[in-house]
Amino acid sequence: MEANELHIGIRGREETVVTEALLASNVGSGLVRVFATAMMIALIEKAAVYSVEPYLTPGQGTVGVHVDVSHCSATPLGMRVWAETELVEIDRRRLVFRVAAYDERGLIGEGRHERFIIDSEKFQAKADAK
Repeated sequence: MEANELHIGIRGREETVVTEALLASNVGSGLVRVFATAMMIALIEKAAVYSVEPYLTPGQGTVGVHVDVSHCSATPLGMRVWAETELVEIDRRRLVFRVAAYDERGLIGEGRHERFIIDSEKFQAKADAK
């Protein structure tokens, strides 16, 4: 296997602290002051994106196409949260990740996430042409 060959088992991890900007009550996804599900999913996507980035050729990127994640525990303002991803399937340009999110007390979410490898310039041009 080449040094930078995309392969099953690539892992990612991203971390943040729950700030006012990440609360459900401030992003429009709820009325309570807890870590928003949308922000948890964004953290998961970020972990997946950066995990495979070193394995892509220049000009390539990935875009999220499917998220199937449960949010099973609320996280309050000020607590540290992190997302972990593992690449579990590669089907040509389709990448499937097993994902989980945690706070300082344990698991807060888990599921699967799919991304597609794209030519960044062509993808952006097509979107801009809409």
